[in-house]
Amino acid sequence: MAGSTHDHHANPWSLALMGLGVVFGDIGTSPLYALRECLHHAGFRAGVDGHEMVYGPISLMFWSLTIMVSLKYLGILSRATAQGEGGMFALLSLLRSKKNALAPKQSLIIVAIVLFGAALLYADGMITPAISVLSAVEGLKQLRESIPQTLIMYVSIGILIGLFLVQRHGTARIGVAFGPIMVVWFLALALSGLYRVIEHPEVIAALSPHWGIGYLLHHGQHGIVIMGMVLLAVTGCEALYADIGHFGAPPLKRAWFFLAYPALVLNYLGQGALVITDPAAVEHPFFRVVPQGCLAPMIILATAATIIASQAMITGVYSLTQQAVQLGYLPRLRIIHTNPDVRGQIYMPQVNFLLMVACVALVLNFKTSGNLAAAYGLSVSMEMLLTSVLLFMVARRIWSWPVWRIAPAVILFMILETGYVAGSLTKLFQGAWFPLLTAAGIWMLMRIWTQGRAALFAALQEGRLPVEHLIEEMKKERMPRVPGTGVFMSATADGLPLALLHHLKHNKSLHRQVVLLTVRFENEPYVSREERFEVMEYHTEFYRVILRYGFSESARVLDDLHAALKSRTKVKKEAVTFYQSREVLLTNGKSKMAPWRKELFVALSRISRPATGYFDLPPRQVIELGIQLAV
Repeated sequence: MAGSTHDHHANPWSLALMGLGVVFGDIGTSPLYALRECLHHAGFRAGVDGHEMVYGPISLMFWSLTIMVSLKYLGILSRATAQGEGGMFALLSLLRSKKNALAPKQSLIIVAIVLFGAALLYADGMITPAISVLSAVEGLKQLRESIPQTLIMYVSIGILIGLFLVQRHGTARIGVAFGPIMVVWFLALALSGLYRVIEHPEVIAALSPHWGIGYLLHHGQHGIVIMGMVLLAVTGCEALYADIGHFGAPPLKRAWFFLAYPALVLNYLGQGALVITDPAAVEHPFFRVVPQGCLAPMIILATAATIIASQAMITGVYSLTQQAVQLGYLPRLRIIHTNPDVRGQIYMPQVNFLLMVACVALVLNFKTSGNLAAAYGLSVSMEMLLTSVLLFMVARRIWSWPVWRIAPAVILFMILETGYVAGSLTKLFQGAWFPLLTAAGIWMLMRIWTQGRAALFAALQEGRLPVEHLIEEMKKERMPRVPGTGVFMSATADGLPLALLHHLKHNKSLHRQVVLLTVRFENEPYVSREERFEVMEYHTEFYRVILRYGFSESARVLDDLHAALKSRTKVKKEAVTFYQSREVLLTNGKSKMAPWRKELFVALSRISRPATGYFDLPPRQVIELGIQLAV
């Protein structure tokens, strides 16, 4: 989910290289803690025959990588894109693309599922940077055991704060280095794992599925707990799917099958081989698998890799928030474009600050990556499960696949994912409550915002006058006209906006050119240039302009408005004045929302940026008119 959109016609190998840095950062840093947590929860200890205890989890991790990443996400789900874009909102767009694909009640349920899935990604975005950086810095203990955990915590917090502080400057320059660093990282994973596999080649037998199945059958309920830890090996799948639009599926498949996948498998096998020959290494098998002379460079490389993984997740949360805002599920927040030449590279100060506070609080509260692992996973596993449900809907309703073609694969995915969710739920009181509570809170905010906007829209419609009312007055030529262009922002493309009515009431005049402007975000990622704008001329120099954008696009309102009008009339950008109504909301309206929901909606509306600010219009050319409305 990085911020830039790349040309899919570029060299697929160069796109694969860039994809390594952006898409596989999260899943590529899982070896730092995934097998360690599996072995700890499996009860592995020195002096006990550990073959089953080690081979079982490794087998489950290998088949999880194979089935979830290779088959589900890169094999099938990579086809389920809206104009090449992936992610929860893209699935929603795909399901809405075919008329009557969903009944009204089904549509409401699907929207609720998508919103909860998006909310889960926020929880994931808070935990991923914290656990990744903390697990890398803990490698310092392998150099000197006397280093206190408090120092590890504060070093991790320092790195995280630094990472969030540099976001305002954009990531274009450092992003160029992401791919090559991750190539080195995956090669280091592969070589260090291969080094130990050569010492104990029998560990390759762990790839057989019978070890994983046997482990689950033998350990019963405890096997469910282990599934919650096996999940740690495949965290990052949702980020992979959401980033398909930036690179295309073929380059990501190359990056995965040629480097990331074999490197991860070799590293897990190497860690397993080491633990079998040296059970004491179970305390931190990732760093113990590395030869002592290479330990310090590996710690530095691991820290760099976790920063890259965290960066990809942070920019992903920005993109997700922008999409949610433009689809009307969240209040308008401030968006800064860090690279004027690339629309997708954005920075959101409010989101950045909240993520930073959450990450620091998580490190302070959980203290070690082992403790954080208990909180990690539930959001990812539930998101995977919801994605499988939506994939089945897309395959049946949009692709028209027969049940026999899609059901076996979805059942296989959901069996694994149900195991992940069940295993994660066993850690509910050890920390898994955090992503669940966070996701539930964000989902509730989204629901309240959409309900409040519907109530506000109804209130606005009550006082709306038809356009014809003003046209009659203009034809009589009794209304004074002043030079310049007045653009009146309107939420809907019918009737007269309240800003215009209030302007007439107080100023009793109109500009020589009048434009009623509606900016509309569609339920698709991108809108073509041909469909960008629609212009209607009601009267001489009196126009309605509708600008259309996809939910993954950034609106360039001033430029596109000028392009829409230049064939009809002469408009100077510097002579345009934008009028926007600034609603002062009261809670004594007719809507059936609960009082506490109304209060929360009013509070959210206060932090929402006015449309003119959100669309980055020149501040000196904007006039806001205060209007009281009851919801």
